[in-house]
Amino acid sequence: MEKAIKRYFPIFVLPTMLAFILGFIAPFIMGIYLSFCKFTTVTDAKFIGLENYKKVFTDPTFVHALWYTALFTAVTVVLINVLAFAVAWFLTKGIKGTNIFRTVFFMPNLIGGIILGYIWQLLLNGILMQFNRTLTYSATYGFWGLVILMCWQQVGYMMIIYIAGIQNVPGDLLEAAKIDGANSKQILTKVTLPMVMPSITICTFLTLTNSFKLFDQNLALTNGEPSNMSEMLALNIYSTFYGRAGWEGVGQAKAVIFFILVAAIALTQNYLTRRKEVQQ
Repeated sequence: MEKAIKRYFPIFVLPTMLAFILGFIAPFIMGIYLSFCKFTTVTDAKFIGLENYKKVFTDPTFVHALWYTALFTAVTVVLINVLAFAVAWFLTKGIKGTNIFRTVFFMPNLIGGIILGYIWQLLLNGILMQFNRTLTYSATYGFWGLVILMCWQQVGYMMIIYIAGIQNVPGDLLEAAKIDGANSKQILTKVTLPMVMPSITICTFLTLTNSFKLFDQNLALTNGEPSNMSEMLALNIYSTFYGRAGWEGVGQAKAVIFFILVAAIALTQNYLTRRKEVQQ
């Protein structure tokens, strides 16, 4: 059987490898090349060196979007994980109707980002209109609108992961802690949290990357208004590539920088949390 698997392994792998190369590797390499070119289509690309990258860092909208995205990511990562863990903690205490609560909390994650954006735009603008304000009144309103939307969508999904982690904590370990005189707070901080570090790693990684790459919700909720002040990185790249004639190469350069930033953040976060797991 093992010999047969080795013999036919290339046959099964080849179609997937070809699809991966044609659908990801080739466009990715082409994208990197185009970031060094001036073009309107891939057939008229003209190599211009680092000019596009120079324009990226002199573009005030990109610099603002970078810091705006970084702040948004920091806030949402903390809020989503704290809220998701808190909900998971209470729903593993044997409360009646737990399955119904889990379903209700998880359902927002099934709704598309564009739809969520328009739903929350109507809700939040309806509330803010009572004070003669809208989400596009200033970047601050748009920022907190995005935070509320993101938390509402992601908390339920992360909750499921945390519930799985909490339920995997050995009951004998919890009983031993209680016998030794540990109170609820000590059990939570000294036993439960260290044991759910793998779940914390996964949830932190997901919320970090999802927040940094946010696009649909940003487009639907504020579309970067007012004056691109609530524009996050993904939307800024989109607006540059499709909304500014002659800046296609700059938009491609922004996309490459965006990829490097997301990859670096994800790898760093994964390394730090994995090391924390080992220390635990």
